[in-house]
Amino acid sequence: MTLFSSAGCGGAALPDVSRRRFVQGLAQGLGLSVGLSVAGRASAATATSPRASHAPQMLTGPDLALDIGATRVNFTGRDRPAITVNGGLPGPTLRWRQGDTVTVRVTNRLPGHVQTSLHWHGIQLPANMDGVPGMSFDGIYPGQAYLYRFHLRQAGTYWYHSHSLHQEQAGLYGAIIVDPVAPAPYRYDREHVVVLSDWTDLDPAALYSRLKKMPSYDNMFRRTVGDFLSDIRNYGWDATVADRKMWGGMRMTPTDLSDVNGLTYTYLMNGHTPAANWEAGFRQGERVLLRLINAANMSYFDFRIPGLKLTVVAADGQYVHPVTVDELRIGVAETYDVIVEPVGQDAFTLFAQDIGRTGFACGTLTSRPGLRAEVPPLDPRPILAMKDMGMDHAAHGKRDRYAGFVAERRDAPVLKGPVSHPRTERNSTYVDMQAMVAQPRLSDPGVGLRDRETKVLSYADLHSLDGDPDGRDPGRTIELHLTGNMERFAWAFDGVPFMDARPLRFNYGERLRVVLVNDTMMHHPVHLHGMWSDLEDDHGAFQVRKHTVDIAPGSRRSCRVTADALGRWAYHCHLLYHMDGGMMREVVVEEAGR
Repeated sequence: MTLFSSAGCGGAALPDVSRRRFVQGLAQGLGLSVGLSVAGRASAATATSPRASHAPQMLTGPDLALDIGATRVNFTGRDRPAITVNGGLPGPTLRWRQGDTVTVRVTNRLPGHVQTSLHWHGIQLPANMDGVPGMSFDGIYPGQAYLYRFHLRQAGTYWYHSHSLHQEQAGLYGAIIVDPVAPAPYRYDREHVVVLSDWTDLDPAALYSRLKKMPSYDNMFRRTVGDFLSDIRNYGWDATVADRKMWGGMRMTPTDLSDVNGLTYTYLMNGHTPAANWEAGFRQGERVLLRLINAANMSYFDFRIPGLKLTVVAADGQYVHPVTVDELRIGVAETYDVIVEPVGQDAFTLFAQDIGRTGFACGTLTSRPGLRAEVPPLDPRPILAMKDMGMDHAAHGKRDRYAGFVAERRDAPVLKGPVSHPRTERNSTYVDMQAMVAQPRLSDPGVGLRDRETKVLSYADLHSLDGDPDGRDPGRTIELHLTGNMERFAWAFDGVPFMDARPLRFNYGERLRVVLVNDTMMHHPVHLHGMWSDLEDDHGAFQVRKHTVDIAPGSRRSCRVTADALGRWAYHCHLLYHMDGGMMREVVVEEAGR
């Protein structure tokens, strides 16, 4: 039976589903995903394989229908179950026009009792269209459909993905392009969408379970006795021993750059492994627009095209003052639009290596089908330093780390210097380290990229083309700390996991500042649903509009938010196993005085 939700069609009042239901759904899914694996095999005889063409299918027009189903795929030599949209992985690219009102009927054709959903990442829309089960709606159950309907107020490059269980890890994602009403402020001759992702043959729920039991499973490149002796020769006995003591005291290793890496993942470009070589065409002299989307579950990528410059013209769908670089880091859920001008060669390699240098996705920009350029080797594996995590051991223990912390304040925040911590972090099992001295570090391209002789994009290079769309100064500031316990693979805001946290409350219409302090040694791409996060510069002034903001380890970055969307919204780390582990909050935007 096909069921259209009345809330979906008409924007009726939302059922008051609880945050607990969201987590219950997650726990339920841990078992159900195993069922999907079995059921997927049963249905494989009738399922279609992912499209063999070199680009995802493109769907255009304001009225679309998407079927979410189970499909067998083979990226590694083993036939494995996946979740697809209209039989594709990635799902079809959806192409709309700014100013249109679109309707999308999403039907759940998954086997078993598996709920699904689609979230339109970065699109500003009513809360009941946002696609987060437990907040926006109840989710879509087998045999049912949900009719999404929303008006497109913006243009740019975005993407969609499931917000149910671990379905994004299993392949449920795709690109969105919203063409502008007015001409873009740059010229190009052709374009290509480049969707980066990470695939595992493991059941996604089994991978999460492994992270809970053995969070360092993929951290196979720890420093050895040989490294210890080498450090003694280079830095002396005292400094080397002190370094090892500090890392040992934190029960961490400086090689722990990502929770899951190329030892588990196969990295994909538009659903193609490096060996399958996704191809994008060009003619000499053309200006080619590449719409880069990081749709990975847990992987940051460093992207470059050897022999070509990248001119960044948009970030997270919003125009920026053009900046030309040789390489950029794209965090999970971020998008960048770049223009390249290929000349002098018939083929160029699109190269995206993971942050830990354990694997890569790649494709070829080619003037003729079948050509390949040289694929560069992986860079040397980077090593984290204490300064990467905002550690200042000279100050450690000399003051009360919790003194002076004010979660909400009316005066401007201090974005540099010593950090105070919320008292909820004290004795929390969701906190195993704390930043002592945190700064925005917007000009820092990040570990592994600092020693480049070529230009690497940093957040300091990004400036919105049209300035601050709101113009008001924030009326208040909320500070949140990103915390975690690596050994437990447990994550939270302020040491409080999602299940135990109260919602953040924004007053409808207000302009406020949110300061995010990263108390962990991992990057966290933080995404606020329904509203923009306007990243501030080192002095607290508006800099660039984004929907997902990377908070580097040990950094403190601030965003302005205009609370212009009533309802319940998710606010979370977009490393989805971190979100599942508790690094999530609910934001409620309501009329003042309620």
